[in-house]
Amino acid sequence: ELRTATFLNGKSAVTLVVSNQSGLNTVAIAQEVKHRLAQITAALPKDVRVDVVMDQSLYIEANVRSLEHHLLLGALLASVVIFFFLANIRTTIISAIAIPVSIVSTFFLMRLMGYTLNMLTMQALTLMVGVVIDDAIIVLENIYRFIEEKGMRPFEAAIAGTKEIGLAVMATTLSLMAVFVPVGFMGGIMGRFMASFGLTAAFAIGVSLIVSFTLTPMLCSRFIKIPQGVSRRGHHSSRESRLFGLIDRTYTAMLRFSMAHRVLVVLASLLVMVSMVPLFMVIGKDFMPEDDRSELQVSVRLPEGSGLAATMTVLERIAGDLRGYPEIADTLTTIGGGSGNMNPMAMSGAGGVNSGSIMVKLVDKDKRQASQRDVMVRARGLLRRYPDHLQTTVQAGGGPGGGGGGASGVQYTVSGPDLTELAKQSDAILEKIRLLPQAVDADTSLVIGKPELRVEIDRQRAADLGVRVQDIAQALNILIGGDNVTTFNVGNNQYDVTLRAAEQFRSSLEGIQRMTIGSTKRGVVALADVVRVVPATGPSSIERLNRQRQVTLTTQVRPGGDQAAIMSQINQIVAGLHLPGGYRAAPAGMSVELGRTATYFLIAISLSFIFMYIVLAAQFESFIHPITILLTLPLAVPFGILSLLAAGQNVSIFAGLGLLLLFGIVKKNAILQIDHTIGLRAIGLKRDEAILQANRERLRPILMTTIALVAGMLPLIMSNDVGAATNRSIGVLVAGGQSLCLLLTLLAVPVFYSLFDDLQCLPLWSRIARRTSLLTAPLGTLGSVLRGGFGRVIPPTPAAEDGRE
Repeated sequence: ELRTATFLNGKSAVTLVVSNQSGLNTVAIAQEVKHRLAQITAALPKDVRVDVVMDQSLYIEANVRSLEHHLLLGALLASVVIFFFLANIRTTIISAIAIPVSIVSTFFLMRLMGYTLNMLTMQALTLMVGVVIDDAIIVLENIYRFIEEKGMRPFEAAIAGTKEIGLAVMATTLSLMAVFVPVGFMGGIMGRFMASFGLTAAFAIGVSLIVSFTLTPMLCSRFIKIPQGVSRRGHHSSRESRLFGLIDRTYTAMLRFSMAHRVLVVLASLLVMVSMVPLFMVIGKDFMPEDDRSELQVSVRLPEGSGLAATMTVLERIAGDLRGYPEIADTLTTIGGGSGNMNPMAMSGAGGVNSGSIMVKLVDKDKRQASQRDVMVRARGLLRRYPDHLQTTVQAGGGPGGGGGGASGVQYTVSGPDLTELAKQSDAILEKIRLLPQAVDADTSLVIGKPELRVEIDRQRAADLGVRVQDIAQALNILIGGDNVTTFNVGNNQYDVTLRAAEQFRSSLEGIQRMTIGSTKRGVVALADVVRVVPATGPSSIERLNRQRQVTLTTQVRPGGDQAAIMSQINQIVAGLHLPGGYRAAPAGMSVELGRTATYFLIAISLSFIFMYIVLAAQFESFIHPITILLTLPLAVPFGILSLLAAGQNVSIFAGLGLLLLFGIVKKNAILQIDHTIGLRAIGLKRDEAILQANRERLRPILMTTIALVAGMLPLIMSNDVGAATNRSIGVLVAGGQSLCLLLTLLAVPVFYSLFDDLQCLPLWSRIARRTSLLTAPLGTLGSVLRGGFGRVIPPTPAAEDGRE
């Protein structure tokens, strides 16, 4: 009996799906399959054509090529930034070398962990382009400053400059690694994916630290030439250029004003921190950003009882209308069997002859004007022209970020003991979901109304005629459902023999009643003598979870909608219905993972704060200075969210990774400021004078690392290639958040430092410090060990040489 049908662009077809085993290379297997397919095609009849309608390896290859392009372009832009500030081709080359050395060295560590170059690891390496160069920039800039301003020879400057900045660089790098290492141990489904991302980023950062302490100073000592006009105690400096001189004077004036009006800076900082709450409430929240994969799926279900012919007619008509769009290249229509459904949960009854799906392949992204989202909106408008009794769903193609498998949709389950009550409650919830403005294509897995024949046995009459109930059930099972009774062999092939009643006897009420049943008293009796066959309707399928009957409600998110907002609204709907005892409703599928992932991210962020505090407390041998530095983190979050809002992006798991990266980068600037301030105070400078001088001298490396980071992110932000939505969500948050919060952090960190310094002078703090002296002892020991390796080289006060403050 024909129960399935497939059509490719209106012509009959057979679909062959090839899946790779877990852990194997998808791209390599796809290439081998295509190679074998080419050999097989040559032997097929000329009227048979073989087409590859869906190939996941193409998306993977395109995404990796795009990330490779971003990596190279980001490295080039970061190098241009260095040349702009130092105006020296040799220093530019020295710092730029840190990028390929760090990235290539990371491959070795990835190999040890068993990681491959996939979308997530390539994403991590691309994001690290602007980060791995930071350490080299800071060390090189300090060495170059010693050469220019102190008149040291390159060899001496390489040693002295690295020693002075070494502890700050180590603290920034270790605290940045502390951000990504917890990501590698996240739980849940996404934790399995994020492990490779977090640990690859941590590996690259760790390698960059080694490079900045070894390769960068060595190259500086050998290849940097003393600029003209620099004497043994020269006063010429690239920091005195017109552009940077203007920046320096402007920042100095603003810093003086901030130190004189510290209350204003504190109030501004508090206002920014508090704004985090309303911004988080306003911005949308999705599990994953929706990438344009040039694929979408249209699922259709006809009323129960519709035959295969009717379903074929309707779906092929829809497919023909879709092929009229210039953006659509191919349509693959599959009716029944469920093989064509990339998301079995999207439509109930998948596999029945009354349901099917249309896999729509779009032309390449660079060859069409409309986006995948635009085509989906137009497809929904097309389906509205069809009768209301058709249940339809339009969703993006499957895969991470594509939206298939529920990644861009919402799933909710309702479970309970009685199917009738379950249908009543689930229908009530479904009707309210359909009224939500951001929800589209809402559907239920429980479909009542499938035609059926119920056999009611007259047990007394059956006993009188010698007919057992078991015999009735077995006969109906074999004659109507069919049963494999034996096999026969033809050559090397074995075929099943299925016993089943002819169609005219099993497809009508009269035919079934004419069947005969074995009897112990009369040989055989007519089925109509012992049973009553009643036409009725019932559910097309019954789902169970933990022995409880359940109904799955699904809905897609309207373009520009908010997945988390729909989940919250459904929770309110369920709470307002007051389900009877024994019945419960809860999120399911990726909707559950959305909540779990948010929890895991909060745990990762909390662990990152703890690890960063430990590292900073060990370096500064203080409980207060780490707090000063970590206060910059909540200052950056609102600006990152504001950047996402301006770019029309929602918060997703990749935006969460960008937030962690933003944490690590923002505090690097604060570490440079605080560390140098402490060093200058150690040689006798007064606090305010040390704050002013330290922040001026660290302004250039901070600007260099920040602009280099943003430049490295620009290819991700501006890209429109495959995977652009995922890349853009990270790039926008990091680049926008870092750029917008830069000025505030440059002014707020000195103010926070001075306020906490005033706090330490209070008698109450002195008593607390004496009581916690035993706790600070281990930190002091660790800090002493670190300083024993680097030392702290404090140059002569510039104010004594050239009159600058």
